[in-house]
Amino acid sequence: MKKTVNFVLLLSILLFGASCTVSEISAVKEKSYLVKRIDEPLQIDANWDKSVWQDIKPLTLGFYMGEKPEYFPTVKAKLAYDNDNIYVIFKVDDKYVKAVAESYNEPVCLDSCVEFFFTPGERIADGYFNLETNCAGTILMYHQLERGVKAKPMSEAKLDQIEIAHSMPGLVKEEIKTPITWTLEYRLPLSILESHSALTKPKSGAKWKANFYKCADNTSNPHWLTWSYVDKPQPDFHRPEYFGTLIFE
Repeated sequence: MKKTVNFVLLLSILLFGASCTVSEISAVKEKSYLVKRIDEPLQIDANWDKSVWQDIKPLTLGFYMGEKPEYFPTVKAKLAYDNDNIYVIFKVDDKYVKAVAESYNEPVCLDSCVEFFFTPGERIADGYFNLETNCAGTILMYHQLERGVKAKPMSEAKLDQIEIAHSMPGLVKEEIKTPITWTLEYRLPLSILESHSALTKPKSGAKWKANFYKCADNTSNPHWLTWSYVDKPQPDFHRPEYFGTLIFE
């Protein structure tokens, strides 16, 4: 038994790095998250500690793509839903933070960025949305069948309906090299998704496919972190075949 445990520990280090635990390794092919239902609209203020989030467990981005970064940010996210919206909040214990993209659909992945990729149902063949936000709250959002295939950006009118808040005071043009914690929260209206994709309306027992990412391509500590493990040697977030599952309460 001891040899088996040691082998699993060694495997976890070789494949995924020391940041991942044995339990995470065993869950590689079965990542899932329970999305809690809330009864009242959520105030969007980027407050990770407000009461509604305190009873909701976070998911953690414990895997990485490419080379393991010198500094491994701690990234957690929580989700909730009501009849009309999906709510998402991120908390990032970070370093080497930068944000220069300031207009919709600019390449926010080059900045300190958190990303929510999802298929609003269980059929990844229907395509997926990639909702990417830098730490200053700049949004990029597309729907596509797969990377670059029938990729359609969300219009400004629709992106204006995503209510977003962030703890950073604004753009970060000079990189912050010291440790800093930042949060970002948004309300995603279900109505802006319907014209782009078949939509499984969130309700008890409904399932979506999804993954969560953190990147910072153009900082002095580039990294590509994931929630659900992506079995590819080079960083590539556009891999819906590796999405985990969101289960609505």
